[in-house]
Amino acid sequence: MPSINVRSSANLIKAQGVSSCYNEQFKLVSEGLATKYKFYVNSMKKSDIVHYHTVNLSYYFERLIQKHKKAGIGYVHFLPDTVDNSLNMPLIFKKVFYKYLLSFYNNMDYLVAVNPCVIEKLRKYGVTKPKIIYIPNYVSEKEFYPLPSEKINAIKSKYDFDKNKFVVLGVGQLQTRKGVADFVQTAKNLSDIQFVWAGGFSFGKISDGYKEIKSLIKNSPSNIKFLGIVDRKDMNEIYNMADILFLPSFDELFPMAILESYCCKTPVLLRAIDIYPRILFDSYMKANSVENFTQIIDELSKNKSLQAKWQDKVWECHEYYSKENILRMWDNLYSEAYDKLKKSTLK
Repeated sequence: MPSINVRSSANLIKAQGVSSCYNEQFKLVSEGLATKYKFYVNSMKKSDIVHYHTVNLSYYFERLIQKHKKAGIGYVHFLPDTVDNSLNMPLIFKKVFYKYLLSFYNNMDYLVAVNPCVIEKLRKYGVTKPKIIYIPNYVSEKEFYPLPSEKINAIKSKYDFDKNKFVVLGVGQLQTRKGVADFVQTAKNLSDIQFVWAGGFSFGKISDGYKEIKSLIKNSPSNIKFLGIVDRKDMNEIYNMADILFLPSFDELFPMAILESYCCKTPVLLRAIDIYPRILFDSYMKANSVENFTQIIDELSKNKSLQAKWQDKVWECHEYYSKENILRMWDNLYSEAYDKLKKSTLK
């Protein structure tokens, strides 16, 4: 039976997308493909395939040594531009890290992109050696699912929200690129609506916009509540409590929060950036200004039939990202990587 060693340090930092993506993906394949592959995590045991979720320096040297003996699969969780808009680091450090990151990717046999747009960006960055496969993120329906209205009312009470108020949810690390300033300004424009943000400064003071966002939070209106970092096990009730997920991010690859929200039938409003149409189709509302964000949320809060329409839209898209569909993609990739390895060793 072919063996796969998963290399990851994603869980060292809480409440960030790489950790959620790694946990969901590993659970999916290790359970769904258990009869076809042996799975190890950060093991020293002999394996046929090494699947890298993070870009640790030790993994880089490991890959250089094992390059012709094992198939290497890298997961593209971020690019230089997403790092640039997430962390506030000295320019020289960024340049060195970006060169290292792209070298890491180039040393793989395969790269997994969570969005078709990522493939084009990788090629422009000069990542030309690996074969790049598009496999979207996945979220388990066992972890995220719709709750009945009685339970939702109890959750609102738990967080001290009026059960009759429309709730707008923001999710993610507190960084400039997440559009936190626009989230706050939209809340100011809609004082009768409850806004809540789940997420904090996962990378502390080096988070981009740390000082500015701290000031925004301190001076935010009374209809916004910042929950800070929330354990993922508690997020299902947060999504269910919300009437809409509002993510005004300027730059993303494929936010796990969207898929998690879709599992709960929670409508989504996003900034109109180019990565979404090819992965979310027509399942989300979009705008590019605080004025339009305000207008869409205000209209949705007053129109039950419109809410139902967008609940149906997100659920339809959710079914496209089914367990069976995504698992089949991973099975195909692992099979191809293993077959290619066996052929190369016979030469």
